[in-house]
Amino acid sequence: MNDRQSYKSDLSDERWALIEPVITAWKARHPSVSGHQGNYDMREIVNALLYQSRTGCQWDYLPHDLPPAGAVKYYFYKWRDDGTDQTIHDLLRWQVREKRGRLADPSLVVLDTQSLHAAAGVPAETTRRDANKKVPGRKRGLAVDVLGLVIAVVVMAASVHDNAVGSALLDRVVAGTESGAVKKALVDQGFKNAVRDHGAAVGIEVETVKRNAGDTGFVPQVKRWVVEQTNGILMLHRRLVRDYEHQPASAESRVYWAISDRMSRMLTGTSAPAWRDA
Repeated sequence: MNDRQSYKSDLSDERWALIEPVITAWKARHPSVSGHQGNYDMREIVNALLYQSRTGCQWDYLPHDLPPAGAVKYYFYKWRDDGTDQTIHDLLRWQVREKRGRLADPSLVVLDTQSLHAAAGVPAETTRRDANKKVPGRKRGLAVDVLGLVIAVVVMAASVHDNAVGSALLDRVVAGTESGAVKKALVDQGFKNAVRDHGAAVGIEVETVKRNAGDTGFVPQVKRWVVEQTNGILMLHRRLVRDYEHQPASAESRVYWAISDRMSRMLTGTSAPAWRDA
C-alpha cells in the first residue's frame, strides 16, 4: 500500500491477510491480454469498496488518493458476476463459525425482509412499492445463522411478497450450504404457508415465531432477534441505508462486502468505528 493517510475503513495488514489469497488467486486466473499485472494495488481496490460502503459516496466522489472510480467499478462488477465477493464472504464466515466452536454450516437459519427506499436514478423496472410498509423501492431478504452471520441474501422489488423472497432465500441457503446441513428456518408472521411448503420441498422445516399478543412496541423474539441485529449492523454502512444500485445483484454484493468487513474485524479482534465516535 502507498504512503497515503489511512481511512478508518482501510484494511489492516491482518485483515488484508485474510482475503489476499483469494484476490491473488483470482488475479492469477485473469491475466491481462498484454500480460501486465495491472496498474492498481488490489488491496487499494478493496479499500475503495469498503470506503464507499461505509460512507455511501457516489462513484465519482471516491477520494483521489484511492484508485479511480472506473478501476474500482471494474473489479466490483467482475467480482459480483463471478461470485468472488461471495467466496470471500463464505470463507470468512466459516472461519468465524470455527472460531466459535461451530460447524462450517448452520443447522438453523432465521429469515427476515426489510423494505428500503430506492435512490433517484435506480431503474423503475427493478423497484416497486411495498403496499404494506408504504415504501417505494426494493426489498432485501436475509437468512442468518444464530451468530447473525449472513447465509444468503436476496434483493427484489419492494412489491414482491415475503413468500417469494422467503422461498428464494431458502433456495439460496440450500445451494450455499452442505447438503442437508440446514434443517430449520425461523420466520415471522409476514411469511405465509407458501414458504413453509417450499421449505418442506427443499428439506427445511419452517417455523413461524408468533408475536405475543400482549406485547406492545418492539419486543425482541428469542433467536429471531439476531436477524434484526444484522439489519442494524448493515445500517452502519451508509451505502446500504438506501438502495443506490442499478441492479439487484449489486445490492446483494454490497451486503456481502459489508458483512465481510465485519467478519474480518471479528477474526482480528478489531472494532469498526461508529459515527458517534470522536
